[in-house]
Amino acid sequence: MIAEFMLHRTKADQVEPVYVKFLKKYPDLIKLSKSKENDIKKAIESLGLHWRYKHFIPSAQFVIDNFNGIYPETRNELLKIPGIGDYVAGAILTICYNKQEHVIDSNIARFINRYFGLKLTGEIRRNSKIVNISKILFKIPKPRLFLFALLDFNSLICKPLNPLCEICILKKNCMHLQDR
Repeated sequence: MIAEFMLHRTKADQVEPVYVKFLKKYPDLIKLSKSKENDIKKAIESLGLHWRYKHFIPSAQFVIDNFNGIYPETRNELLKIPGIGDYVAGAILTICYNKQEHVIDSNIARFINRYFGLKLTGEIRRNSKIVNISKILFKIPKPRLFLFALLDFNSLICKPLNPLCEICILKKNCMHLQDR
């Protein structure tokens, strides 16, 4: 949860040192829930998006109060935690519990849109076609590894601008390339 809060619109290499330092200061939900909002703000200020510090303490307190300090293993229960939306819930279920749960961020939505030739525009993450395909894609034996591979693939090959289609290992079946 903490990692995903920090990763919101921020690259992993920027988050890593802040995350490591943060976990040393707040190694568990109890310490985090008893911290001061201003201390959290200072701890993550180098990441930008200054509003996100407001999620940390209420989320930790909610997990303690409602789930005895243990993250629930269902999307519906995770969505009750302040600051957790559909993507973070899916990421927690997939990464932490290796559950076959769909995960959709803007990069995964872009990949699905391109690969399957959907030609959707605008805010597509919540589009039912994207969601339904994602649900199918994540029904595999190792969804955690698939998610990490897909995130890396989108970062390195299927970029928002100037995707590297010519070296893409999926180009044979990718509808985006077929439509060019």
